[in-house]
Amino acid sequence: MTTARIDSPAPALTTVPAVRIDGVSKRFGAGPVVLDDITLDFAPGEFVCLLGASGCGKSTLLNLIAGLDRPTAGRIETPAEGSAVMFQESALMPWLTARRNVELALRLRGVPRARHRDEALALLDTVNLADAADKRPHELSGGMRQRVALARALAQDRPVLLMDEPFAALDAITRDLLHEELERVWRATGRTIVFVTHNVREAARLGERVVLLGSRPGRVVNEWRIERTEGRRIESPEVAALSVAITDELRKEIRRNAR
Repeated sequence: MTTARIDSPAPALTTVPAVRIDGVSKRFGAGPVVLDDITLDFAPGEFVCLLGASGCGKSTLLNLIAGLDRPTAGRIETPAEGSAVMFQESALMPWLTARRNVELALRLRGVPRARHRDEALALLDTVNLADAADKRPHELSGGMRQRVALARALAQDRPVLLMDEPFAALDAITRDLLHEELERVWRATGRTIVFVTHNVREAARLGERVVLLGSRPGRVVNEWRIERTEGRRIESPEVAALSVAITDELRKEIRRNAR
C-alpha cells in the first residue's frame, strides 16, 4: 500500500488508538470474501473517511467496528464505552418530537429523568436545532432530521461516532451546510469519527484522513493524510486537488475489477 500525503507528513500515532483493526477479514457463509486482511488504526479525535466504490465493504467494516457483526478473521479493538452509529436514514420515532427522540437516547444511557429535557435541548442546540425541539419528524426537512439523528447519536456519549453515508440522500446545498455543522460539532466534542461515503468530494472535504478500499475483496489500497483541515469548503482548491488524486486511484480500482 502506498500513502499519499497532502501539505506535509502527518505526525506518527503516539497514543493508544481509539479503534484498532488488525488483520480483519469477513465472509458471509459460503460466499466470496467481502473484506480481506484489513489493518487500520484510528487515533482519538481523528476524522477518518472510508471511501470506495459500491460493494467494496465499507458498510460491512463499519458494522464490524460497531459490534453489529463479527469478523471471520482478525480482531477489532474499540473503547469499552462502545460506539454510536448514525445511518443514512435518520430512523427517528415519528410519533416523538425532536426533543423526545434525543431524550430516548438519554434514557437508554441511564441519564436521570430530571436531566432529560435540559440535556436534550443542549444537544439540539449543539446542532443548531433547539428552535425545532417540539416538532415531529414529518414537520422537519431531510437535513433537519439528520441533525436530530446526529444529536441523538451524541446523546449516547460514546467516544467513537460511526457514520454510514448519513448525507447521501440530501441535496448538494443541504449536504454542504451539514458538512459545516458536522465539522463544528467534531471540533467541539473531540469525538473520533469514522465516516463512510462513496462521494470523493465529500471525503476530501471532511476527512483528516481518507482511506480508499478496493473491491472484490475489500482491501486498503491507498490513504491520504491532510495536515491542515480548518477552513476547507467543498469548492476549496485543496479539496479539488485531493479529489483528483483520489479519483485517479478509484478509477484504477474500478478498471481492475472490470477485467
